[in-house]
Amino acid sequence: MPIEFTHVPGKTHPAGSAVSFFYDFLETATKLSLIEDAGFQKIVVDDQAGLLTNMDIAAQALDRTSALEVVLTHWAGVIEPTVAARQLAALDTKSGGRLSLRMLSEPLSDDDAETRPVGHTVVWQRIDEYLVLLKRLWSNDRPFDHEGAFYSIKGGYVPRKGPHGADVTIRIGGQSGTALKVAGRHADVFELTPGSLDEIRQLMDRVRSAAAEHGRANKVRFALPVRIRSEGGASGHKAVDVFGPPAQIALSLLPYAALGIHEFMIVGVDRPREIAAAGRETIALLRNSLARREAEVGQPGVFAPRVTQEVHAAR
Repeated sequence: MPIEFTHVPGKTHPAGSAVSFFYDFLETATKLSLIEDAGFQKIVVDDQAGLLTNMDIAAQALDRTSALEVVLTHWAGVIEPTVAARQLAALDTKSGGRLSLRMLSEPLSDDDAETRPVGHTVVWQRIDEYLVLLKRLWSNDRPFDHEGAFYSIKGGYVPRKGPHGADVTIRIGGQSGTALKVAGRHADVFELTPGSLDEIRQLMDRVRSAAAEHGRANKVRFALPVRIRSEGGASGHKAVDVFGPPAQIALSLLPYAALGIHEFMIVGVDRPREIAAAGRETIALLRNSLARREAEVGQPGVFAPRVTQEVHAAR
């Protein structure tokens, strides 16, 4: 089972700065090349300016890379499904199929609050309907009408589909029963919430159970946010913290791979020297360690357990 690595951009300026990783795209283009060369397969686009900026950044990132998958952070309700479906299909076509969609939950707008109670369940119900519509628009061969709890569509149709049609990779996270119900129906990749090994194992089991209701128990892959730090101590970030020399970091992540995690979302390596070091040392060491562990048990994707080094789950 090959492990994939995703770069999650953070701040490249002093603490407290609001400057985005993507603020200067000439500088960012250089870092994108480094990220791609370092062995990362994906990069997350999640700018604080919001969805429309994210879509513009994603287009630029796809233009400046050749193999890197762009994970576009997206919210239901910002733009209409028909508009979103056209724009996302165009991006997917532009990228040659290197686009994936990361759905986050956000509160409904004030206008929505006037017509229905705003709550966690309602937010996820809208995400569910939104994703159903995107998939229909990406696959239908003739216009259709839809009247739902959140969206009304007349003659919905996207003439130019992306290369994957309705099979664009969908990423979802969450812990509530409602979130997992939606993830079970739609998620190709589930982004895990940091915790102990046992807590993460239990969450993975819950996701598989939710997916099994839709015949998808074996179709969901798991991604874990990991923050690489130069020293110990609490960071306050919502990612599993690992620190120490590269060999120790690689060893610390092995137990998570043994759970069946397919992807590590790496946070905290934003400067060029950090990106290069992560690829040359941590990523390479972890891949080599996984290959050796698989050889020890003689079965791909199965790892011999060993003692975990310094690993901390940020709360």
